[in-house]
Amino acid sequence: MTTMMRSEIAEQPAALRATLDALLPRVGEVAALAGQTRQLIFIARGTSDNAAVYGRYLIEARAGRMSSLAAPSIATTYKRKLDLTGVLAVALSQSGKTEEIVETLAWARDCGAGTVAITNGGEHSPLAETAHLALCTQAGEEKAVPATKTYTTQLAALAVLALGLGAEVDARDLDRVPDAVEQLIADPGDVDTVVEGLAEVSGVVVSGRGMAFSTALETALKLKEACYLHAMGLSYADLLHGPIAVVDERTPALLVAADEGPTLPGTVALARRVTGAGASAYGVGGGAELAAASTASLNGPALPEWVAPMGLIVPAQILTEALARRRGIDPDSPRGLNKVTQTE
Repeated sequence: MTTMMRSEIAEQPAALRATLDALLPRVGEVAALAGQTRQLIFIARGTSDNAAVYGRYLIEARAGRMSSLAAPSIATTYKRKLDLTGVLAVALSQSGKTEEIVETLAWARDCGAGTVAITNGGEHSPLAETAHLALCTQAGEEKAVPATKTYTTQLAALAVLALGLGAEVDARDLDRVPDAVEQLIADPGDVDTVVEGLAEVSGVVVSGRGMAFSTALETALKLKEACYLHAMGLSYADLLHGPIAVVDERTPALLVAADEGPTLPGTVALARRVTGAGASAYGVGGGAELAAASTASLNGPALPEWVAPMGLIVPAQILTEALARRRGIDPDSPRGLNKVTQTE
C-alpha cells in the first residue's frame, strides 16, 4: 500500500515546476519592495522555520544582506514594539492560517517593515492578505501530516526571493531543480541499508552546515514526528563543540552536504571521525567523497550548492517514510499532530 506521504513525495517535481513558473516572473516585485530595506527577518515555526534557515544562509551568503530568525513571542506574548524601518519581514506558513505567524507579520508591518508572505494557502489566506507581497507556492493540497512538497516549494519561493534581492547566482540553475528531484525519487540511494541501520536505535544525530543546515534540521524533524526517533539536528560546527560525545554504536550520525561547496570537506572529515570511532555515519548527498567516508549513503542532487537543498531533502523524506513503516508507524498520521498547528 502506498502512503499519502510517499505519493506526495513523488508530486514534488510537478509542484516545483508550477511554483517556479508562477513566482519567477515576480522577481521584479520583490526587488521593488526590498529596494529600501537593508536586512531581513524570517517569521516561521516548525518545518517553515527550517525553510527559513535556508533563506537566511542563502541571502546572507549570496545577496549580502544580514538576516535573522524572528522570535514571534516578542510580538504575541511580550507585545513589544520595535523599530523595523528598513527591514523586510518574511513570514512562512504552509497553510497561511497559523494565527501566531499572521499576528507576528501584522506586528512587523505596524513596526515599519516591508512584509512578504510565503504560503501554500493561496492569495486569500490570512497570511497572504496581511503582507505587502504574497509569494504563493503551487504545491496543491497536502494530506499527509509530515510536510514534503510544501517544504520544497517554500525553498523554491525563497530562491526567488533571493533573486529579487540581487543574489549573485545563476538563475538558470533553478530550471534544473525539478529534473534533479525526479532523478532522486527514481534513485535515492541505499535506502534499505540506512533504514536497517536506524530501525532499532532510539536516537540519531543529523548534521550539516551552511546551505545544507536547513536539510539537517528538517530531516531531524521528520524523523522525530514520523518515526518517533530522538533526532538531534545540529550544525557540524556545534556538534564538534561537545554533542559529538553522544554519537556511538547505538547513536548513529546522518550527515548532509551538497556535492560541492565550502562545507563539504568538513562533512567528509566528520564522517571519517564518526566511523573511526566505531559508530555508523550515513551520508546524504556529498557526492563520491562523502559516500566513500560513510557506512552507507543516500544520493544527492547534481546541483550547485545554492539550490541543492531543494533536492537534498528528498532522499531524507523517502528514508523517513520507509523507516516509519519499518518501525510499524503510519507516516501519514503521526500521533499527537495535526496539519495546522496553532501556538498560544
